[in-house]
Amino acid sequence: MRSVISVYVDNKYGVLMRITNLFMRRGFNIDSLTVGETDDPLFSRITLTIKDDENVIEQLINQLKKLHNVRQVKLLQDASSVERELMLLKVKNTPENRNEIMVAAEIYRAKIVDYKPDAMCVEVTGEPNKIDAFIDVMKPLGIVEMCRTGVVALDRGSSIMEKTKDRYE
Repeated sequence: MRSVISVYVDNKYGVLMRITNLFMRRGFNIDSLTVGETDDPLFSRITLTIKDDENVIEQLINQLKKLHNVRQVKLLQDASSVERELMLLKVKNTPENRNEIMVAAEIYRAKIVDYKPDAMCVEVTGEPNKIDAFIDVMKPLGIVEMCRTGVVALDRGSSIMEKTKDRYE
């Protein structure tokens, strides 16, 4: 089962290392990891995607909550959250496949961000399954290189991560 976990942390040195060390010590594999400062520069949000069963995910969430500088940990549900990912993909540009690349980019609402006689770089943003589908379309055309950001996700509606909780005072 694929799970998306949002971890709200203090924006301090060493927090990400403690979280990734927890994964390493427990033998968890991280499928994607994104980290960024929030609207308040004192806090960062770490979004992790992992594949494991429900019991292991619950255990991991409980262990994350115990770490120093972790403010809140939340399992994001598919139906009640928004997920996005960004990918840059370089594909061979030949007279034979040029039109097909441009049509696919239009269908997937992608942008051609670099055009050279021998290669095109395409930017695609969307849900991870959209990114996967675009890769499948591009494979036969000759993928040269690609880079994915990992998932970023938020709950839908007015639900927010708790910003002011301070367990250490």
